[in-house]
Amino acid sequence: MKIIGAGAREGFEYTVRDTFWTVPNVVTVCRFLLVPVFVLLVAQGSYLAAFWVLAVLGSTDWVDGFIARRFDQMSVVGTWLDPLTDRLSLTIVTLTLVVFGIAPPWVVLAVVIPDAILFLNAVLLFRGSPELPVSLIGKFRTAGLLVGAPLILLAHSPGLSGTILVYIAEAILAAGCLMHIVASADYLVQAHAKARRLRREGIAPRSRGQWSQKDEPPPRELIQMEDDRRTW
Repeated sequence: MKIIGAGAREGFEYTVRDTFWTVPNVVTVCRFLLVPVFVLLVAQGSYLAAFWVLAVLGSTDWVDGFIARRFDQMSVVGTWLDPLTDRLSLTIVTLTLVVFGIAPPWVVLAVVIPDAILFLNAVLLFRGSPELPVSLIGKFRTAGLLVGAPLILLAHSPGLSGTILVYIAEAILAAGCLMHIVASADYLVQAHAKARRLRREGIAPRSRGQWSQKDEPPPRELIQMEDDRRTW
């Protein structure tokens, strides 16, 4: 079964919509609305329920991409709404796990600090996203964090606390955090390389109207962009 890029139709001419109102975008918004529910459940100590909410939150990130590719629901809004939702959700989930003592403090440092550096770098260099495709390690990073976070919640549920599952969850989470740092460093290098390339071409990186339009992919290439996402 194809996981990455699932739903893509080879040779099909996709329509890139300008409207917000597509099914994948609605799914993305609903996914983000689960975040405060997750925070509330963790605050109440309902770790098992929070585990299921987080599992649904993570799975719908795959669902919206599948729907977009399978049912020709690509949109311009989706190219920035989905990654923005992912970053905010990941940050809030990480902070919640650390604040309530479920995950060790180094998790929030490993996730939030690289993201903050990338965000400031993007704003200063490009006045927004440098529009870089997610690397392979970035995909594995996301998978590690999406698996590790729910597992560590499950490991703190009644009957499982103190078992080997705690160590397994922390190991997966640690691997995800390490890959997050490596992927972030890679994006930082790529962003500066792109800025230098634009300057060599006589384009100011902060003049987004020039290079962003120039680098905009045709609809067929947007299939891969919807799968890879764009990152800060």
